[in-house]
Amino acid sequence: MSTDNQNADPSTQEQPQEVIDTSGMSEGKREALELAEASREGHWQYPTFAGALFMGDFPWRLIHPMPQLESDKHERGEKFLRDLEAFLHENVDPDQIDADGEIPDEVVRGLAELGAFGIKTPQEYGGLGLSQQYYSRAAMLLGGYCGNTAALVSAHQSIGVPQPLLIFGTEDQKRRFLPRTAGGEISAFALTEDGVGSDPARMATEATPTEDGKHFVINGKKLWCTNGTRAGLLVVMAKTPSKMVRGREVNQISTFIVEADSPGVTVTHRCRFMGLRSLYNAVIEFHDVKVPHENMIAKEGQGLRVALTTLNTGRLTLPANCVGGVRRCLTLAKRWANERVQWGAPIGKHAAIADKIANMSSMLFAIEAMTVLTSTLVDRKKTDIRVEAAMCKMYATEAAWEIANDTMQIIGGRGYETAHSLRARGEYPYPIERCVRDLRINTIFEGSSEIMRLFLAREAMDPHLRAAGEVVNSRLPMGRRLRGAIKAMKFYAGWYPRQWLGPFRLPTTSGVDRTLARQVRFVQRTSRKLARRMFHSMLRFGPKLEQEQVLLGRYVEIGTELFAIAASCSRAQQKIEQGENRKEVLALVDHFCRGAKERILRNFEGVKKNRDRVGYRLAQHVLGGGDGWMFTDMVRVQDNAPVASEPERKPEEVAAG
Repeated sequence: MSTDNQNADPSTQEQPQEVIDTSGMSEGKREALELAEASREGHWQYPTFAGALFMGDFPWRLIHPMPQLESDKHERGEKFLRDLEAFLHENVDPDQIDADGEIPDEVVRGLAELGAFGIKTPQEYGGLGLSQQYYSRAAMLLGGYCGNTAALVSAHQSIGVPQPLLIFGTEDQKRRFLPRTAGGEISAFALTEDGVGSDPARMATEATPTEDGKHFVINGKKLWCTNGTRAGLLVVMAKTPSKMVRGREVNQISTFIVEADSPGVTVTHRCRFMGLRSLYNAVIEFHDVKVPHENMIAKEGQGLRVALTTLNTGRLTLPANCVGGVRRCLTLAKRWANERVQWGAPIGKHAAIADKIANMSSMLFAIEAMTVLTSTLVDRKKTDIRVEAAMCKMYATEAAWEIANDTMQIIGGRGYETAHSLRARGEYPYPIERCVRDLRINTIFEGSSEIMRLFLAREAMDPHLRAAGEVVNSRLPMGRRLRGAIKAMKFYAGWYPRQWLGPFRLPTTSGVDRTLARQVRFVQRTSRKLARRMFHSMLRFGPKLEQEQVLLGRYVEIGTELFAIAASCSRAQQKIEQGENRKEVLALVDHFCRGAKERILRNFEGVKKNRDRVGYRLAQHVLGGGDGWMFTDMVRVQDNAPVASEPERKPEEVAAG
């Protein structure tokens, strides 16, 4: 039984049909793309709201009104959040954790006793059995207080063992492992390798079946395994023997649960970073590690699907953490803007600072609305939240980084100074320097912003690929391509006029505040404009559109802004109905929507007039060695320059942190 099972049985879904012509691609690119395409989900009871915007559709009913929580989960969830907040204030010193590079054992034990390592794990397996909404709210609390503790808790259950088991695990696997993870045994996720980031086709770690078929033997090396130095259980992605598909050999990737103390598992290095200095991040090597066949998650060859489906929900933790971080930044900026007096007035009275405070406040409302809304969609189950989750991750992490930077600018030198130094000289210990370092990684974690834009562009184009992909797919016989052309003409003959004329029936906005209703109608109109422009670009570039990454990125940003406006309106209506001050809520939404519309306008203008090609040519010129004069009068760094190293430690010392 899963608390957020998006599909009744993802492991048994049919493979989606081939919609992209890969015949003209390099072998590496073709293999990577086909592997990723084969792992995409295809069947959902509730379609995506945000993805529909790219096609000019506006299924408002999917996101409004926001679903309400069950009363029993509400009571238990609120109590857990109160207990968690009290525990953090009484037992966790985020500045000391940052300075020491360690999270005290008593903190980890205390979190385990609260149930923080099994928030969504059903009660029958020893967890709290709470919803995604409460998990996200807990992540907001943790992210706003201590980034290191937030990373420990979230990596454990968002991408560690609990999440994939809740979706894909067998009953036996759930009963064997979930009580352990809910009780505080830390888990980690091992996917990345030296040459493998977002390109899983290049994975080198292998899992070879034994002759009797009862075990797999894993060999390989994994990089950047968060929680790896402290984990008792690992989720490991590895290549299993390839299979013949349509007469061609296709790589298979499978997922295994590995006991961290298994013979052959070695933590060889603990990675240290600019921020999150207590992150238990490891390089882990596997030498003839024997794993029982029953520890495989889902079926053989479905490992990438396990990873992608897990990340769809798991990456929601990052925007939730960012909401908490932005709340902390805004609180500190507000304190300083009221206290600091310059030229006879608090600096918050000066327009330049007031503008930053307003932007931070309205952006906080928007990213919180997006995260809460998407969490409710997860709780509804069987809902396609791939696009919404990716938008939340991209938008919130970039907003949080910008807001942290603005907060440091507002507080000035005291923002750049460490909290320890400020406290030592008797001043309030603003932790902004730490917040900036901790928040920076979020635009890279679990899919960088650039990868999120490519992912969203692929999802945005998916309906067009399914409608017209056969026409341009040179690998198909001519007869099928002709039939595809007829099908495409029928589709676009009905679809394209609607993008100019609009639907026959407007979405109902009854029960929505009239001020919010105007914003809702703007989203609907602009989604049709977005759909038209994307279609025109598809006609202009044809199959080469996928190479226009900057152009597609602009369309993605427009769609994301539209989703942010819609989510903010739905959340605002909910807040008003819950008794919040209508004037204050509408002021936040109005300010955010004005800024979003300005950004949308700039992106539409950028589609028509840009410097993309000039910039690409310039970059290739620089990368090819041109403009060498730019790098004169500087100290040259040799590739073989000596690097200061830490004292060598034994593997067991590395594993212990």
